[in-house]
Amino acid sequence: MNNWRIFLFLLLILSACTPPQDPIPIARDPGKSAVGYYCGMNLIEHPGPKGQLYVAGVPDPYWFSSVRDLFVYLQNEGSTRRILAIYVHDMGRTDWQQPRSDSWMVASEAHFVTGSRRDGGMGGSEMVPFGDTAAAETFIKQYGGRLLSYQEALSSNLFVSESPLSGKR
Repeated sequence: MNNWRIFLFLLLILSACTPPQDPIPIARDPGKSAVGYYCGMNLIEHPGPKGQLYVAGVPDPYWFSSVRDLFVYLQNEGSTRRILAIYVHDMGRTDWQQPRSDSWMVASEAHFVTGSRRDGGMGGSEMVPFGDTAAAETFIKQYGGRLLSYQEALSSNLFVSESPLSGKR
């Protein structure tokens, strides 16, 4: 019986040592004050898919005027932060000129078209996210490009020369 009390006491102490988990934020709609992380321009003034990323300890999302810029962030700065959630527009469910708030999806679940003839929000090459591969294939038939998984897109260096960090946009 004594061992049982010691076990419960130790379990109670150990559970107190577990750091609290940050809640997973839900996707937000960019308001009039949402500006791109790299460009500093208002998101709602640009067409095409956007991205938002939540970092632990920061209440507001980091906004990206293009999904390409989101991947540049992930490849260059993402490993230095504890990322809680990443969302992109599912372009199979929304309009290119003004993506709707109900089209956000978890980035890691998306399929991405790269190398299409469709320019992103900042006028450059874009990573176009889709929740459905059939919608992505339809897009490719119309605009060209090739399909990548999230992991393939994340590990690619497709936009290094166009990175907002390189100044060669």
